[in-house]
Amino acid sequence: MAKLNVELVKSLNGRHAKHIATANSLGLRKIGDSTVQPDNDQTRGKIAQIGYLLKVTEVK
Repeated sequence: MAKLNVELVKSLNGRHAKHIATANSLGLRKIGDSTVQPDNDQTRGKIAQIGYLLKVTEVK
């Protein structure tokens, strides 16, 4: 299964509560945090919601 490396590049300060909760559900708490997530519909939906805060790359 394909995987995605998701990195938080912008601050969560002053963001909507739902966006902060979405970032936390991805395991992202502060700038520079990154996690490897499975490439599925649930992860893609989370990335679509807070994509303006993230840098996403595909892991081979």
